[in-house]
Amino acid sequence: MSMGIDGGDPPGSVWQLLGEVIGTTGAPEPVAGGCINHSAILTLPGSGHRVFAKTNRAEKLPMFKAEAFSLHRLQAARELLVPEAITSGTVGDYSYLILGYLPLGRGTPRQHHVLGEQLARLHRHESPDGRFGWEHDNVIGATDQPNAWSERWADFFSARIAFQLDLAGGRFEFGDKLVARIPDLLAGHEPRPSLLHGDLWGGNVGFTPLGTPVIFDPASYYGDRETDLAFSEMFGGFEPEFYSGYRSVYPLADGYEQRRDLYNLYHVLNHYNLFGRSYGDQAEGMIRKLLVGF
Repeated sequence: MSMGIDGGDPPGSVWQLLGEVIGTTGAPEPVAGGCINHSAILTLPGSGHRVFAKTNRAEKLPMFKAEAFSLHRLQAARELLVPEAITSGTVGDYSYLILGYLPLGRGTPRQHHVLGEQLARLHRHESPDGRFGWEHDNVIGATDQPNAWSERWADFFSARIAFQLDLAGGRFEFGDKLVARIPDLLAGHEPRPSLLHGDLWGGNVGFTPLGTPVIFDPASYYGDRETDLAFSEMFGGFEPEFYSGYRSVYPLADGYEQRRDLYNLYHVLNHYNLFGRSYGDQAEGMIRKLLVGF
């Protein structure tokens, strides 16, 4: 999900300036598909190695630094391949993030099974002190994502939903009532604070030509691992073997199917705050359904 640099293309000079800063040669290869940042593949001189560059307005540099921090943390876990975060900074009126380039494609069912196994092992990595949160705030899509530490998952996730509802400016009549009920809806569920991707939808997963799973564009924090699984189901794109692979390594607790809608409400609310339109009606329906009975 993304919305572009003020809705327009960056001037060609930004790629030229960036090329001068990091020492690339040749014309950039624009990459389509994103709507938050503009991206291109750049080539380094001599070695011919290629890098993946993202650009946005200069004030968005903290967003890129937060993404790089998440990538470093995921890479340190040594469970899943992620792009290398090489450097970030500003040039002119623009910020940038330079990543190692990985050619990616769609995976086979077997490769999805491996992805599920590896994600399950990633989720075995937990916060050192048992708390939920992250060292700093980051973003989900283009929306700020506060990550203040919390001892209890229900409190942490209640704050997540409350933040999105505040951004919606009172659009949802029963939003406050739902926030008050989240501890009841999660009663008896005591998850471990797992290292999460945080934005795990089909567009943020790919496979190398050798079939190695890759995850990218993270919005990481320590939270309930079920939130990663829940969002993976929201838009599809994952083979059934992904879920069987995950469960073979780290089975889910009873009641996941009921919690899934609550967890995905966070993303639906975020989509409403980013895009409006039909997501508002969808979020309203989910809130009402959750209040009627879990």
